[in-house]
Amino acid sequence: MTGQARTPSGEQLRALARYFYALKDLMRLRILVTLSEQGEMTVTELARALHVSQPLVSFHLRPLRAQGLVRVRRAGREVYCSVARAEIRRRQAEFLALLGADDEVDDE
Repeated sequence: MTGQARTPSGEQLRALARYFYALKDLMRLRILVTLSEQGEMTVTELARALHVSQPLVSFHLRPLRAQGLVRVRRAGREVYCSVARAEIRRRQAEFLALLGADDEVDDE
């Protein structure tokens, strides 16, 4: 490993903790996987695909949206969601840099 780990600031660690907190729940991971597989979906479609209620999906979308992992757009009364892949890549790179890892493993 050629990268050198650096001492993170308290705010950097808090930001990463919030990111991982948003990912810690099985339902949130299921939401991300479903959106990744299906592309953009309404909250109603997402609830139907996951066999859960729309309020439960909305509850779990909140922390994902707060961390920028899910993009949302409104069209009338419908709310459309999609995965924010660039933000996920950025967070992964930030975490690896924090650990002192370089780009040893590229996207394959």
